[in-house]
Amino acid sequence: MTAHHHPDSPLLDHCPATLPSHAYFDTDWYAREQRTIWARNWVAVGRLNDLKPGSMRRHRIGAASVILCRAADGALSAFHNMCRHRGAALCAEDEQPLGKLITCRYHAWSYAATDGRLVATGHAHPTEDFRKDDHGLVPVSVTVWEGFVFLNLSQNPGPLMPDMGLDYLTNWPMESLITGHRAVKDLKCNWKVFWENYNECLHCPGVHPELCDLVPVYGAGVMGQRERPDWTPEEPYQPPLREGAATWTTDGKPCGPEFAGLTPRERQNGYNFVTLYPAMFAVAHVDYVRAVYIEPTGPETTRLTAECYFPQETLDQPGFDAAKVAAFAKIVMAQDAEVAELNQAGIRSPAYRHGTLMPEEYAIHDFHGWILRQMEDQP
Repeated sequence: MTAHHHPDSPLLDHCPATLPSHAYFDTDWYAREQRTIWARNWVAVGRLNDLKPGSMRRHRIGAASVILCRAADGALSAFHNMCRHRGAALCAEDEQPLGKLITCRYHAWSYAATDGRLVATGHAHPTEDFRKDDHGLVPVSVTVWEGFVFLNLSQNPGPLMPDMGLDYLTNWPMESLITGHRAVKDLKCNWKVFWENYNECLHCPGVHPELCDLVPVYGAGVMGQRERPDWTPEEPYQPPLREGAATWTTDGKPCGPEFAGLTPRERQNGYNFVTLYPAMFAVAHVDYVRAVYIEPTGPETTRLTAECYFPQETLDQPGFDAAKVAAFAKIVMAQDAEVAELNQAGIRSPAYRHGTLMPEEYAIHDFHGWILRQMEDQP
């Protein structure tokens, strides 16, 4: 029997094929993603207030190693992590102190930390044909949105465009929030497998019992009431959290004072997602904000970094334990990790050519379209 949905429903009116199986493990496909998707888009790398003034941090963006620098006065700059002399890495640790100069340990070439210009060539004595201006560090674009730092390898990066708009988190005091908890998990799956899991809830009833208890609509296998087959625009808004719950914690109770500037709808939602492909999503609650960073580490491996951000007032509460707040989301992430790895293992079967999406998986269909458009060659 064919389902008929309201014209305004996001549900698909057909069952399209997924990406081909080799998109999830082929080394050539992965290398092309590195050259296009990860080299052309803004990639989130963490919180500004977690990078101390007077320090530099090493990041992997696609195929490139990048140095993110924060000068003593707070100014940001970023460069490819290579000396222009013979290519030695300039930042050998995850994080290092930063003065006015970035100096190569190999031959002592030195560069200005603010703009990357070459200042000195160590013990070398260049001939007259050598121009310092031609040998500065290769810059990487950097921007900050709501306290999150983003890097972009493109020489002409476009604007940062969160799916919900640049103003989506305006009512949260984002820049003043402090990282209270961080967890890192390595998955045995392609990075796209994780994003596909994020983009549907057909798996929720069988995989996430705790989450479905907190968010009853997930128990129906949909991410929101607009995805129900019988939904119409006249249907009144239904708060997604169970009665008596206000946020994503094990008991549904806020872990500290609620943010004062939220709208009634933002409070009713209980969780407000914003997505920034390819590397991050954030979830803003009434009492804290959580972000998950996605980093491909190989064709079939992915690193997730989950962080929780709190007001100082919350962190200062006697006996406050940020790990207890993060425990609920940690359960959900562990469950997602298990099925994502099962997904990757099955995709590897020689009998698997591609999958078939259901109407509820419209967001995966959109994601696949985005992937293919991003990988198109540009003049």
